[in-house]
Amino acid sequence: MLRQKLSHKLLQKLSPQQIQLMKLLQIPTATLDQRIQEELEANPALDEGEDNETNELVNGGGEGDKEVDDTKEQQDDDFELDDYLNEYIEDDPISYRMQNNYNNQEEFDKNIPIAVESTFHDHLERQLGMVALEDERLIKIGQQIIGSIDEDGYLRRDPISIIDDLLFSQNIEATEAEILKVLTKIQTFDPPGIGARNLKECLIIQLDQKIEAEDEKLSKDDPKILGKKILEKYFNEFSKKHFSKLQKTMDITELQLKEIMEEILKLNPKPASGVAGGGSQSIQYIVPDFIISNREGELELTLNSRNAPELRINDQYVDMLKSYNTKRKVKKNSREEKKAIIFIKQKIDSAKWFIDAIKQRQATLYKTMYAILQFQYEFFKTGDQLTLKPMILKDISEITGLDISTVSRVANSKFVQTEFGTKRLKSFFSESLQNKAGEEVSTIEVKNILSGIIVNEDKRKPLSDEKLKDMLQEKGYNIARRTVAKYREQLNMPVARLRKEL
Repeated sequence: MLRQKLSHKLLQKLSPQQIQLMKLLQIPTATLDQRIQEELEANPALDEGEDNETNELVNGGGEGDKEVDDTKEQQDDDFELDDYLNEYIEDDPISYRMQNNYNNQEEFDKNIPIAVESTFHDHLERQLGMVALEDERLIKIGQQIIGSIDEDGYLRRDPISIIDDLLFSQNIEATEAEILKVLTKIQTFDPPGIGARNLKECLIIQLDQKIEAEDEKLSKDDPKILGKKILEKYFNEFSKKHFSKLQKTMDITELQLKEIMEEILKLNPKPASGVAGGGSQSIQYIVPDFIISNREGELELTLNSRNAPELRINDQYVDMLKSYNTKRKVKKNSREEKKAIIFIKQKIDSAKWFIDAIKQRQATLYKTMYAILQFQYEFFKTGDQLTLKPMILKDISEITGLDISTVSRVANSKFVQTEFGTKRLKSFFSESLQNKAGEEVSTIEVKNILSGIIVNEDKRKPLSDEKLKDMLQEKGYNIARRTVAKYREQLNMPVARLRKEL
């Protein structure tokens, strides 16, 4: 049986403008310029550049204000343009514009430098052109394989997938044998190890090329020969550093195993990194959102607004609105003119909102970063990691009066430039840990000490998590073994067995 009833619910919904503001707050300075350009293209009423001081706005009223409309319809259709223009003028006698009050007016270069260089794919294709292949078809297969090699220099796609790619993209029916034939040629290219399908194959290819480069025939006990044997037959034991098992299985001495390991460690696990424009060698530029300078012992915070150009309302749109307003004093606007007035007003309102949102973004960024600066003042003054205090999002939220989610958005993907390097804002936030004296210390401090202990340990006998826990407790930190393991993983440091060296 169907029944109807009334109920009241209190719901909180975000307006589209609030959602857009949160998105603006979250993006870093490096991508803010792109967002502004998108808005400039979408809204013709928004303009970029400094204001024209000589172009003064005049009141849309005048003698026409004395005229009284006879009908209510006329009053409704006029959209109160006089009041709207008066309100607009009161906001700023020159124009509604974005002003930046959070920097020292220092000019930053708006163009991020871009390194012009050929990629390692170009490097491989040049070598492909020098290889004697039977026909143009095999060259295209080679180009497809090279295009499938990732930034580390590995071919992650299997031959069947490459066959499908060739069929769909170039209408070439290739066989698996042809793919492997061309791949074998590519694996002889520079840098050594390129085109390998896994780490094991990558290392073996490099050792093979070293062995072939030797003028004289190597003995069976040569570290390169033994190293290749270990990689081919005992790769699992090698990767897990089961040194005693390798010694026993290979029937070699500890000295021989050390020489073999030294030979293998000379190899490059990411072959593309050795080529300009490839792998980890690619240059990435970090654009800081904040700059902290030390001015004769006093820290000064500025907001980097190099990607936030001057924004203002387009004067032509204001003049168009004024002309319609003046015209309707003499003659009633037509339906098309009324539609134009609605369109212009909407675009001006949208431009005003966007400028306000950028202003609010800058004010919120500055307010949040200033609170972080005051909280971590000693660090920003000295650069000593040990002076970092435990700080969570709630601490900054309480200082600034901003919501925790707002502080989180500011901290996300933002960087601050200091005398001691450019730091990620999130790195200043950490939980607290009690020492034996009952004082709260930052987990960053504990991680730095833990990292120092592991770096300076005897690699022949690396310290277990239990031993690391004991050493930290001796230094006065109350910490459990599981916490040590968690911090070690966060520092990207492997377990003791995998840190072992001969």
